[in-house]
Amino acid sequence: MLKHTTQIRVRYADTDKMQFVYNGKYLEYFEVGRTEFLRNIGLAYIEIEKAGFQLPLIEANLKYKKPAVYDDLLDVEATVSTPYSAKVLITYKITHHETGETICEGYTSHMFIHAESKKPTRPPKIYVEKLAPYFSKNS
Repeated sequence: MLKHTTQIRVRYADTDKMQFVYNGKYLEYFEVGRTEFLRNIGLAYIEIEKAGFQLPLIEANLKYKKPAVYDDLLDVEATVSTPYSAKVLITYKITHHETGETICEGYTSHMFIHAESKKPTRPPKIYVEKLAPYFSKNS
């Protein structure tokens, strides 16, 4: 299991009429957590694309626990526990930075595909190599 935490400050534009973070924004926060997770292991998403691969979303799940509001500082924790599968499951936990209260949790599931053919494929070598120091090959 490999985790990375990124901070996000809630912008006014992220809130709805009730002054809560709009529910759809949490998927954007998940995306920030996911891309920063990859960047943290030395693999910016653009490098995956340059290598001829893409990682589209195939499933998402969110559970809202408590609303976040304008100017809250949030911690977005992204966790990968199955690194060598063509299907990548990333779990997320968003907490209030100061109180530690859980705001939202969930997961996204992605499938590696070849950029040109759009056909599913195994994880590319560059991805596997970047995760190898954190996982045994039997994970």
